[in-house]
Amino acid sequence: MIRFEHVNFQYAGSETGVTDICLHVRKGECVVLTGPSGNGKTTLIRLVNGLVPAFYTGRFSGCIQIDGKDRNSEPLWKRGKTVGSVFQDPGSQFFSSEMPGEVAFSCENYGFPHEKIVLQTDAAIRRFHLEHLRSRPLDVLSSGEKQRTAVASVYAMNPPIYVCDEPTANLDGKGIEELREVLQSLKQEGCTLLIAEHRLSWMMDLADRFVYIRDGATQWERTPEQMRRLSSESLEQLELRAVRQYRSTRLSSPTGIGTPILYLRGLSCKRRNHTIWENLNLAAWAGQIIAVTGHNGAGKTTLAKIVAGLERPSKGGIFLHGRKASPVQRRKSCWYSSNDTGTQFFTNSVTEELLLGVSRTEERLEKARNLLKRFGLYPYKDAHPAVLSGGQKQRLSIACGLLSGREVLLFDEPTSGLDGGNMRKIASALAEAAAGGKTILVITHDEELIQACCDFRWELIG
Repeated sequence: MIRFEHVNFQYAGSETGVTDICLHVRKGECVVLTGPSGNGKTTLIRLVNGLVPAFYTGRFSGCIQIDGKDRNSEPLWKRGKTVGSVFQDPGSQFFSSEMPGEVAFSCENYGFPHEKIVLQTDAAIRRFHLEHLRSRPLDVLSSGEKQRTAVASVYAMNPPIYVCDEPTANLDGKGIEELREVLQSLKQEGCTLLIAEHRLSWMMDLADRFVYIRDGATQWERTPEQMRRLSSESLEQLELRAVRQYRSTRLSSPTGIGTPILYLRGLSCKRRNHTIWENLNLAAWAGQIIAVTGHNGAGKTTLAKIVAGLERPSKGGIFLHGRKASPVQRRKSCWYSSNDTGTQFFTNSVTEELLLGVSRTEERLEKARNLLKRFGLYPYKDAHPAVLSGGQKQRLSIACGLLSGREVLLFDEPTSGLDGGNMRKIASALAEAAAGGKTILVITHDEELIQACCDFRWELIG
């Protein structure tokens, strides 16, 4: 169904890409691409759906066949009927302003009869439990709700091939399980699945093969059974995540002695006649790392933006060191690292971005260099942030927060789309920052991260 024969690709103006890829994905098979971030998995996905080299230019050689046809034998627009794509950043593939229109878009674009469009759109919305979002604009949906919408829009097209780039990056546990069930049913119906994924545990009963990609090349292939036999030490060396499901941790609610650094009292939030949550109370002290959890759409990102002074609550107060703090005061004391890193960077180089808004003392410059090396970003210190991979942008955003000097750090899904090695680096860096007196709130669905570094757990029920 999908065949790579000695495929090479190098991005224009870059040394990154893939080298001598030979891979065959058979009809009805599920193959998972895994390995460290920034090593070629997304490039292989783009080569299948045609974004490389149509939109991401560079030097290409070799042969790629899709459903027995050479990839160069048909125009790109026809590829979309055969290959359905789900991206890590769902917003990058949206064309409509509301959820039903987005789900229907591809069917409309290819001229499906009206009755068929309605039928397949409604079926996709029901399958992904999106009925309650029919009247809401896409821009107010949570990251997880946007991700489910993106998957539903591909599902409505009913293509024979699905290529997915980190499809669980923004999903909660329930959303991941629903997606796994859908993909399992598609596989049983004969669809072909090629998935780039770091969260391996949910793939163990779905995948036929795991292909490990490193330095732009395929290093090895293993069956799920062979993956299960890998030791924890081997997984760490390979920079992979756990292959067994992490159970939800039972951490206690935040407590402390003395005046908390951050106190939320009676917070409520309503947007466009929709109550997101109300009467929230939370105290956080210096040195604590608090995991803020909750289902997709519970309002976790909205809460973080309010705490950081970027949005306003409908009711209630936010206190710093026992005093009610204005949005301006909160922006000076709190750092917010968005789950949409593409909108966060403003300078022309990684180093300049890291040092934006901070005094350039020799101590801070040294800390900046060390953070770049620690997060594997030092080779890109002079590069524009736009050329970084999704995982690299995520690490840069976290590094900016750690260097900011703010006393309250809010990280929104900081390990979304990150491999096991970088997840563990992030956990270690957060633990060190907390030991240095920072107050850290981590919005996350990542149970591995929670167990690695969080002291408390606070569930937001919206």
